[in-house]
Amino acid sequence: MSITRHDLLARFDALLEPARFKDYGPNGLQVEGRERIARVVSGVTASRALIEAAIEARADAIFVHHGLFWRGMDGRITGWLKERIRLLLAHDINLFAYHLPLDAHGTLGNNAQLGARLGWQWDQRFGEQDLAFSAPCELAGARQLADHVQQVLGRPVLLAAPDGPARPIRRVAWCTGGAQGFFESAIAAGADAFITGEISEPQAHLARETGVAFIAAGHHATERYGAPAVAAQVAQEAGIEHQFIEIDNPA
Repeated sequence: MSITRHDLLARFDALLEPARFKDYGPNGLQVEGRERIARVVSGVTASRALIEAAIEARADAIFVHHGLFWRGMDGRITGWLKERIRLLLAHDINLFAYHLPLDAHGTLGNNAQLGARLGWQWDQRFGEQDLAFSAPCELAGARQLADHVQQVLGRPVLLAAPDGPARPIRRVAWCTGGAQGFFESAIAAGADAFITGEISEPQAHLARETGVAFIAAGHHATERYGAPAVAAQVAQEAGIEHQFIEIDNPA
């Protein structure tokens, strides 16, 4: 069974509502491939490794969180970008990419899916475009929270914890990927700890000075759940095949 490229795009758009977001790049169809789609591969980033794996899997389309085009890019199709696009065009594969809309979806998005895996049901949203989530949590302190996140994600995390006695974690906030800039918003929202993918130098000082823990759990590691969740649901509804392909990334 197969559906048209236009139909698949319409299904993704209806679910993720990209027009609601001010984003850093184009959401939706980024590279046009064959007209009919029977098999879609999902992944985190439209890397050459993912594209080559999708070719091996005989995919008609790829669905990712990180696409090929971003605001402020040079614009010339050379080097690594030329090679990725060449592979897509040579094998007539469609590339669909959704950035902030995939972070924000309340049940299938990166934040909702990460929270579900960590055992939390969000009840509050905050930050720019309501991208960050928050939920009740009952843990003795930041070290226990960091150990829990590390165990679930299967990779080491970086913990910037306040000085002094452990502070109980009664509310946790999170935003996947490179959302370290949301830390102050998480503090204002009443969080005892904030989880994202990356940390910059100022956040360690803020954690010590405010008493709110900061956990950097990996950009890729925190964002590997939304794309397969969305692609699997849409593929099931459309009656086409779906396969998630994990391309490991230490970042």
